[in-house]
Amino acid sequence: MKKYLLSIFTLILPFLTFAQEAEKGLDERVNDAFMPVATWWEGFVLTTIPIGEYNVPFVVILLVAGATFFTVYFRFPSVTKFGLAINTVRGKYDEIDHHEAIDGADDEAGLAVDGDVIGTIKDESQEGEVSHFQALATAVSGTVGLGNIAGVAVAIALGGPGATFWMIVCGLIGMATKFVECTLGVKYRDVGDDGTVYGGPMYYLSKGLKERGFAGIGKVLAALFAILCVGASFGGGNAFQSNQAAVQLSSLFGLQGGATGLIIGFILAVLVGIVIIGGIKRIAKITEKIVPFMAGIYVLAALVIIFANINYVGKAFGLIFEGAFTPMAGLGGLVGVLIVGFQRAAFSNEAGAGSAAIAHSAVKTKYPASEGVVALLEPFIDTVVICTMTALVIIFFNIDGTNMQSVFQYGAAGDSSSSVLLNVDGSSVGGVDLTSMAFDSVIPGFSYILTIAIVLFAFSTMISWSYYGLQSWKYLFGKGKRADMVYKILFLLFVIIGAAATLDAVIKFSDAMILALVFPNMIGLFFLFPKVREEMSKYVGAIKSSKE
Repeated sequence: MKKYLLSIFTLILPFLTFAQEAEKGLDERVNDAFMPVATWWEGFVLTTIPIGEYNVPFVVILLVAGATFFTVYFRFPSVTKFGLAINTVRGKYDEIDHHEAIDGADDEAGLAVDGDVIGTIKDESQEGEVSHFQALATAVSGTVGLGNIAGVAVAIALGGPGATFWMIVCGLIGMATKFVECTLGVKYRDVGDDGTVYGGPMYYLSKGLKERGFAGIGKVLAALFAILCVGASFGGGNAFQSNQAAVQLSSLFGLQGGATGLIIGFILAVLVGIVIIGGIKRIAKITEKIVPFMAGIYVLAALVIIFANINYVGKAFGLIFEGAFTPMAGLGGLVGVLIVGFQRAAFSNEAGAGSAAIAHSAVKTKYPASEGVVALLEPFIDTVVICTMTALVIIFFNIDGTNMQSVFQYGAAGDSSSSVLLNVDGSSVGGVDLTSMAFDSVIPGFSYILTIAIVLFAFSTMISWSYYGLQSWKYLFGKGKRADMVYKILFLLFVIIGAAATLDAVIKFSDAMILALVFPNMIGLFFLFPKVREEMSKYVGAIKSSKE
């Protein structure tokens, strides 16, 4: 074991040296060398199809078309299943999933192991590891982040207030996609002898397509998904998050120098390491506390601003609806605004990427559809609630049409697939700055609170994506402790690298992997969605039987 660890740290040492040398420009040289590859990969994933005057990324068409189909096929679950989802996540139907103790088990009070009553461990391990709420919190923590803070600002700056309407629409139909993929995640999961759950698209692609007679294709798609997910966990789900946290902290406290990022990265790595070593149960325990807290801070601040501008709420929604169908001149027309809104929403809630199905697969339940209905709340929280509140704050900031003109302009140049805008003098500015200015205009000093929120968002995203990546890693390299340790060490290494270096190309490359997950995942969903209807009937039937 000692030789094994020594070999790992020998491999890590050059990377740490690289991080320390970032201040001297080594990271810039590596970045420049890798940028052509990253640009090609991003362009490949975001391959466009001409629709009239517009070039629409095929991945966005696939996501929106799939979500629309599932919404119609399952009879608008975002509305018809919403009440059921709320009742399920609050435990109203837990009695149909009760875990009965095995015969002869000692059930004396106080006899517990890691929060489990000894007499129920065996039975429970066959059905999952975390509660409905914990699974939802873990999945939400992986999606709620800069997409809600900076991404909304980008959408509005590029597409005007009307982009908000299409973001909401995309979030509502995306609820159906989450319902499908997370139901399948539980249905086709594997459970080890020790009760550890292994689930996600890797398993429903391989096992589900095998049932349909496409075993070979299923294995290829599952392996492809796992490879892309590991890459996404190191980059967009990790290095990018630690980089943004380091940038915000350094900016807030006026810190400079390459060593600053290294120190921040090391501290983040230690904190992340403490959590992820404990596995999904510890991750779930942290996320069920941190997600409501961080979302609560952000939503509360947004509500303060909304109530402070209560007289303008009607006008703001008027601009949203008017801009959705009759966009202002220069904003690319109706289709342009629609594309911007859909694209930002798709990037924000990741419905269709399949990543959330990995977290939801660990839930304690006998009925896969019970977690499917819980999962449909995720795009609602992420996009419909939090993104809409952010949009209202930004619209209030420019309600008279003057503030945006002095900083950004509706229809300003920028990239709707990133969180970067160009201000009026042509310089590049992060979309988070526009959101920060909008909040500061009503709550002076909110930039400090926003920094805390960004750090919490980054931290929670990292621990969630560590689980996604680990599950994919285990699918590829086996479920032993050695494979587990190698992945976690590599993941923590990327926390430090992300904070200490500015590797835009690496982030661009790995972030595109998150979108690339859509292709193998959506193929599986189109083949397997009838299974979801069967599981939904079983769950509804069990609820009805329990009431009789």
